[in-house]
Amino acid sequence: MLFYKESHHSADESHLTIGFEPFGMNVAIVTVGDELLAGRTTNTNATWLCEQLTDRGVSVERITTVPDRIGDIARVVNEYRAEYDAVIVTGGLGPTHDDVTIDGVAAALGRDLEVNESARAWLEADGYSRADLTEGTTVLPAGARPLHNEVGVAPGAALKGVYVLPGVPAEMRAMFEAIAPEFSGKQRYREEVVADEPESALLDRIAQLREEFDVSVGSYPGDSVRISIESTDEEKTAAAVAWLRDRVDQR
Repeated sequence: MLFYKESHHSADESHLTIGFEPFGMNVAIVTVGDELLAGRTTNTNATWLCEQLTDRGVSVERITTVPDRIGDIARVVNEYRAEYDAVIVTGGLGPTHDDVTIDGVAAALGRDLEVNESARAWLEADGYSRADLTEGTTVLPAGARPLHNEVGVAPGAALKGVYVLPGVPAEMRAMFEAIAPEFSGKQRYREEVVADEPESALLDRIAQLREEFDVSVGSYPGDSVRISIESTDEEKTAAAVAWLRDRVDQR
């Protein structure tokens, strides 16, 4: 089913997307951290995860940033796990006072917290004694599958479609790469046409493109207009791109 959706990125910028309703695996990303909301840290984790998931054919439907508050984390995770196939949560892992993500996820899932013996065994195998570990380091929601932190210390967790990863980018990336096979979808093919015309002048041709080809179309204005064309059929995408290039003024 095709739909129109206009997304407003700022007071003076918008783009028009015409495409498919989400199909296959869909995911929400929740990033946790007061420093993200204050603008002191750039949210590179969300961008990187979106790239990785999109490359795997997964549709990312939401990116939400919440503060280091148990109630906010629990509310958003609980809402998103009911709507999407999986929820990836990053940030706020560890035993310090503001590392409350595990508490929030446990609350969302209605689980108690307990020491995870598998996670403790991993850390001991990595050379950490129990005396070395700060209290709470290996505490996870009851029944969670621990995710080994190959780069750092704090373990992640997976339970009922919710994946909890560290906020430190190197740790998050290594942990995601270990679970990446659990995220998959149908490959999509995307190309762009750059038009040297006002976006408003292109609307009739975009509408005609929709009639001719069953593809997703995104229009992104700036100094020129970038028109993205995407589908799960490589030949169909190429044909739609060729059709449009013949009908617009290109830069």
